[in-house]
Amino acid sequence: MFEEKQKVVIIGGGITGLSTAYYLQKHAADHNLPFEVKLIEATHRLGGKIQTVVKDGYVIERGPDSILERKKSVSRLAKEVGIDKELVNNSSGKSFILANESLFPMPGGSIMGIPTELGPFITTRLFSVMGKMRAAADLLIPRSCAKEDQSLGHFFRRRLGDEVLENLIEPLLSGIYAGDIDRLSLMSTFPQFYQVEQKHRSLILGMRKSAAAESKNISNSSSKKGMFVTLSTGLQSLIEATEAKLLPNSVMKGFRVEAITKVGEVYEIELNSKEKIKADSVVVAVPHLTCASIFSQYEYFSVFKDVPATSVATVALAFPQDAIKKDIEGMGFVVSRNSDFTITACTWTHKKWPHTTPKGKVLIRCYVGRPGDETIVDLSDDEIINIVLDDLSKTMDITASPELSVVTRWKDSMPQYTVGHKARVETVNKHVEEELPGIFLAGSSYKGIGVPDCIDQAEEAVEKVLQYLKK
Repeated sequence: MFEEKQKVVIIGGGITGLSTAYYLQKHAADHNLPFEVKLIEATHRLGGKIQTVVKDGYVIERGPDSILERKKSVSRLAKEVGIDKELVNNSSGKSFILANESLFPMPGGSIMGIPTELGPFITTRLFSVMGKMRAAADLLIPRSCAKEDQSLGHFFRRRLGDEVLENLIEPLLSGIYAGDIDRLSLMSTFPQFYQVEQKHRSLILGMRKSAAAESKNISNSSSKKGMFVTLSTGLQSLIEATEAKLLPNSVMKGFRVEAITKVGEVYEIELNSKEKIKADSVVVAVPHLTCASIFSQYEYFSVFKDVPATSVATVALAFPQDAIKKDIEGMGFVVSRNSDFTITACTWTHKKWPHTTPKGKVLIRCYVGRPGDETIVDLSDDEIINIVLDDLSKTMDITASPELSVVTRWKDSMPQYTVGHKARVETVNKHVEEELPGIFLAGSSYKGIGVPDCIDQAEEAVEKVLQYLKK
């Protein structure tokens, strides 16, 4: 039991910081613990990249639009705050790869681009005969020697060859992180692939066994639901419902943290308003560059200054249904980097998420921006829209201008988990544990960029704070 009231300050009001505040306050209330929680956010809204536009019957996500259903932290939080009934699955259907200026159906049985069924892989026109033969060599190639880390590109090129990597795996995997597959860290993004190779030797055989085991788990279900979920009212409703559960006066918006200094056994947090707040424990849930600035007096945080971050933009375009003369049956496509396209992916949102679009309308959401090609994000809305429409015209026949458009820029928003990322974060955390006990880092810059990953880190931070305060 705590002997006196203690104060926990959370810096950053994205989904990580907001979830941390909610779960800390809930734990304090459930166990009658006398500590105070304060959430500080530099902008005038919570939620970070989770933003939804609801207009004219459309539900348009500016940032993330869905979550893998098997990652339970989002549905768990939605239930906690009373909106779990709003969770909906995506419609299932074909997805495509755009390569060599043509759309190819995603080969059946591929898991994150790795083939697990022979028939669809042999018959697809996405790869040449030589490309298929090279990928099949995975069945014979020995497992790699144990390594601390390597790039995704190096790992998959060795196992499956250039063609499968560039036309299938790269558009899928690097699209998640908006990164360069030849720089992204295997152990910080998809360590399960390395584990499969080490256990089964062949990546194809290992993923096939995993797929068979998962198939048995769902064999009794006749449902054709998609594997993703979202909220019918938009993901921002998760932010609003969670914020509404926080105690009054526990959130400070529009205040930027300038520095954190250790003063005896507590921490002094200096705000841009010159106000200083004392805390017994601090959860820092801000991007890595902001974190490096806040702790500029500690040399070991400077490693974060060298971690790149990519700028991206999302472009949502709405049309009357009859404006689309060449309709394609499917959910959307990702784009091979060898294609002459600016967009990196396209979702036919009205098909994947029917609840987002009024009847008789079409909603298309495209993504632009990638490492080495980020200048498009700085163009005007009209320029970006025209470039996107030009790309779409190569695959679809659109005869009208959009009746609604929403362009959202995310500057330096996608942290790049380059090779060695896990070791860098662990080194910083080790220094923090030794020199700044009671300070905890969490968020998309560190251990996963997805919404569920951020909530997982929030729950982990809550446990660490509670253990620290009990000492």
